[in-house]
Order: sequence, then C-alpha cells, then structure tokens
Amino acid sequence: MHIPDGYLGPQTYAVLDAAIVPIWMIAGRRIKKALKARQVPLMALAAAFSFVIMMFNVPVLGGSTGHAVGAVLIAILLGPWAAVVAVSIALVVQALVFADGGITAIGANVVNMAVIMPFTGFYLYRLVAGDRPGYGRRVAAAGIGAYVGIVAASIAAGVEFGLQPLLAHTASGQPLYAPYPLSVAVPAMALEHLLFFGPLEAVVTMGIVAVLSRQDSALLEMKPAAKPLRWLWTALAGLILLTPIGVLAPGTAWGEWSAAQLRSTLGYVPNGLGKVGSLWTASMPAYAPPFIANPLVGYLVAAVLGSALVVGVAWAVGKLLSRKDGGPEPTDPPAASA
Repeated sequence: MHIPDGYLGPQTYAVLDAAIVPIWMIAGRRIKKALKARQVPLMALAAAFSFVIMMFNVPVLGGSTGHAVGAVLIAILLGPWAAVVAVSIALVVQALVFADGGITAIGANVVNMAVIMPFTGFYLYRLVAGDRPGYGRRVAAAGIGAYVGIVAASIAAGVEFGLQPLLAHTASGQPLYAPYPLSVAVPAMALEHLLFFGPLEAVVTMGIVAVLSRQDSALLEMKPAAKPLRWLWTALAGLILLTPIGVLAPGTAWGEWSAAQLRSTLGYVPNGLGKVGSLWTASMPAYAPPFIANPLVGYLVAAVLGSALVVGVAWAVGKLLSRKDGGPEPTDPPAASA
C-alpha cells in the first residue's frame, strides 16, 4: 500500500502533502492534552512495531505481496491521534531511508495508513466493543476494526491510483502517472485487502490485544502501563530478528512496480512516472544496505537501524508533546528494542 514516487501526479500528491500539515498540527495539539509522559515509551515502541510489521511481506495469489500495518492496534492503545503521529513517523522513515513509499507520496501514504486506517478502525472498535467490553468482545472488536480499517485505507489508495489516468494524460490518452483506471485500481486494491491482508491485519491485532488483555489490561484502557515494558521491548526485538522472512516473499505489491516491471507489462513507462520516480535516492533502497552483500543479513540490519531511528524520533516527539503528569517515568531504555 506504499505508493511510490511517480505514481501520483502533482494534482494529487501536492494536495495530500499539503493536507497532512494541518492534520499533524491537530494531532500534536490533541496529544498534548491526552498523552501522559509515562506513555511516551509505549508510543515509541508502537511506532517501531508498525515499522517492523510492515517489513513482513506476505505473498498472495496472483504474484502480489502485502503486509499488516498495526495502525488500529496503536489507536486502541494510545488513541487515534497518537496513532497518526506514530505511524507517520514510521512511514516517513521508510520513505526517506528505504525508498518504501515515495517522497512526493508521503501525504497520500500518511492519509491512507496513518489517518483513514486508525480512525476508521478505532471508532468501529469502540462501537463494537461498547463501554465495558469483556475479553472476547474486546478481542473480536479489535479484529473487526483492524480489518475494516486496512480495507478502507486500501480503497483510498485505489482511488488515488485510479484517478491518475483521468487527471494527467497525453493528447493520445496515454497516462502520465499510474496507468490503471478506477475500474481496475479500486477492485485490485480492495480485493487483495478484503481477502488476504485484511484477515492478516485482524489476526495480528486480535492476537496482540488478547495477550495484552492477560498481561497488562491497563494498556487497553489508554492508561500508562501497569507493568514495566521490558517484555514488550523483548517481543519487538524478537520480531526484528524474524524480519528476514519478509525477503522470502516473491512478487511485488500492487501499484509498487519498478519502471522496468511496468515496461515489461505495458510496453512503455508513463512519462511523468519516469521523471518523478527518480527524484529521490534513498541510502538503503528496498531495505538493502549497500555495505552488506547477503540480502537476509542486510534486511535484518535495515530492520535494526530503521527501528532504532523510529524509536528515537518517536521518543523525542512524544517527550515534546506529552503532558507532564509528574508520575514516575519507566526505566526501560529504548535500546532494549534492538
């Protein structure tokens, strides 16, 4: 669901890039009112979790791949506005450092995965769970919210892709950016997530909510953790160690093809896509550090470095925005995640 550079024309990406600025400003103000200083480590951990879980590519029928996002889970733990910031940090790091999502498309990717997804999923979760949910109802509500949230985000991405042939094309009608119309792009994005990645997101979210319900239910009430977060940092570290599994998935996510893949499929590369797609050169594109030859080791190193960067940025942003409640700060260091 990461839209690369070149797939959206300026009529789309400029509007969405501009739109996220006030969204981030509102999120910052809302977090200042709600996020307690003792919740900052959880926000940093949640941002890193979203970053890492998106590295686990899962193949599906048709040769495509996809992944979970974790945005609705973060909204359940910290609220939807905190999820906006946490997932945004993960997405920006992915785009800048790893070329996973485009620089020009940051606004689109944030709107889809860090705004539409957590807000849709969170409020559906609250509706289904009710005011005093039991264990089973809470877990089921989390799964339903996560499923609908990621499907809604995928439909938004499909609309953004599908509008491009209408908005920008040559005199002969050849698209300048994303080449497939709404009648192709929306069903392609929606069906993959309805059938494969939506269930994956739901299972991941339900599993974690089930564990948290048993281990530290305060987190599911948007309260500071009742127990030290060491066990969650340890779980994140274990997840990072497993990230090389993501390299093994064959195929490319729908709408994330390279120029060479498009040329092979279409017989041409849309002119605007070719120009915009080369605007930014990431230091570790495709999570492949240039100083490491082995792709599995390189992917793991990228996961460690990326997670550390996301934790550091999210921790700093959380400290800046959180409400100083005078409570004792957790002693677990962010380094425990690596």
